[in-house]
Amino acid sequence: MARASRPLRERARETDVAEEPRAAAWLRNFRLSGFALSMLLLVVAALVVLAPSLKTFVEQQQQIAQLRAEVEAAQTDVDDLNAEIDRWSDPAYIEAQARDRLYYVYPGDITFLVIGDDDLPGEGGLPISDEIQTTQVDWVRALLSTVYEAGLTDAAPAQLESPEQGG
Repeated sequence: MARASRPLRERARETDVAEEPRAAAWLRNFRLSGFALSMLLLVVAALVVLAPSLKTFVEQQQQIAQLRAEVEAAQTDVDDLNAEIDRWSDPAYIEAQARDRLYYVYPGDITFLVIGDDDLPGEGGLPISDEIQTTQVDWVRALLSTVYEAGLTDAAPAQLESPEQGG
């Protein structure tokens, strides 16, 4: 019976509110007081004042991270160079480098320098001899014949390549 005693206008208002979305109803009932307005302005002012500082802080943190990575890379290079210095302070390493890079030998040593070790005879090739042999090739004539053939041939450049140069 309480429903029937309420005026018709209130019942119509309840049905309108129920049909209205909740956000719209909240905004319609929202009252802005002086205190709320001043707090809202303070929050906006704080954001305006702090935003550039926050941006600067983030940029500085990125720069610090980048500089730390560069310091780590430089420290790795320093460690490598210190290891290289330690190697070069060892007389055995210096001797090995002089023998390998500069072909230094001690007096009385017999050394052999193999040029083009990919042409060494393997299985099925000529046997390796322990005697010194001389070749019967005239290198001047071979060079001149190569130049003469390259200048007068009609073959394409790909056909003139040696097997070692070709892909």
